[in-house]
Amino acid sequence: MAGRARRGAEETVKWLTEAELDSWLSVVRLITWLPWSIDQQLQRDSNLGMVEYQVLAMLSTSPHRTMRMSSLAEVTNASLSRLSHLVKRLEQRGLVRREPDPTDGRFTNAILTDKGFETLAEAAPGHVAHVRSLVIDVLSPEHLRRLGRDADRIMSRIDTSAVN
Repeated sequence: MAGRARRGAEETVKWLTEAELDSWLSVVRLITWLPWSIDQQLQRDSNLGMVEYQVLAMLSTSPHRTMRMSSLAEVTNASLSRLSHLVKRLEQRGLVRREPDPTDGRFTNAILTDKGFETLAEAAPGHVAHVRSLVIDVLSPEHLRRLGRDADRIMSRIDTSAVN
């Protein structure tokens, strides 16, 4: 029965054309290698991983440089467990500290320290230059606008509710 069901499903699959497959494989290469390249630059120049940089950047733009761990997990696409381990490492380096949320003790806040802000400020110029060289400067303003729009269109179809 399983074999028959599988065959039936295969018959209804709309397989990719050669052009679609070429485009899809280009996207796969991009989503594989772009984060790797950014992570390598950040590690080499600032001793930060890409997700660590994201955490520091998100905290730096939050009121009082503070966010609930659950909100931070959501915006960085990290599970709460993974984020807790990452923030623990950042705490050990003096870049972040955690405290109970004063408005609701059931939650924990992550707070960017002055040292964390300085570390981010030192890392940002090299990171922005690398992102600019890889993405921004190789696209016209119109292509960049379209890429952002297309990325948003794709993201709107991804169910992120199960992330945390």
